[in-house]
Amino acid sequence: MIEALGISLTEFIFYLINFLILVGVLTKFLYKPFLNVMETRKQSIKDALDNAELTNRRADEKMQNYNKRIARAEEEGREIIKEARIKADAQARQIIEDAQAEAGEIMSKAERTIEREKEKAMEEMRQEIATLALLAAEKIVEHEIQRVGQEAIVDEVIRQARSTGWRN
Repeated sequence: MIEALGISLTEFIFYLINFLILVGVLTKFLYKPFLNVMETRKQSIKDALDNAELTNRRADEKMQNYNKRIARAEEEGREIIKEARIKADAQARQIIEDAQAEAGEIMSKAERTIEREKEKAMEEMRQEIATLALLAAEKIVEHEIQRVGQEAIVDEVIRQARSTGWRN
């Protein structure tokens, strides 16, 4: 059969020995380093996957921490808003109370001012009535002496009162 291929038995054995030597050399110099490279690559992939898993766990932990911080910040924000509302309500009540007190003071001052003005007007009216009464008495006495009628006296008093600035 070997001879049918056109190779002699010695050549065949030579080729076979060469092939085995070549397989031995390739195994020693190429296959083992290839296996070492493959093993190194396998280990680096495994390390990368382990590292990625660790990184994912850390990222999950950080995400949980951030979510907790956000929840705390939201709670603090709600608390701050609640306190601000309470303070604003208290300030509004205080402002209203102050305004009511001030309005009461203004009303009291206005009432006192009105009372003073009223008293002042009454005093002025008393003085003018007294002046008019004296003037009328003077005129009546004067006209009594002259025997002139009382109507003329009243007309004279009214005329003099108007000329001196007597007001109704």
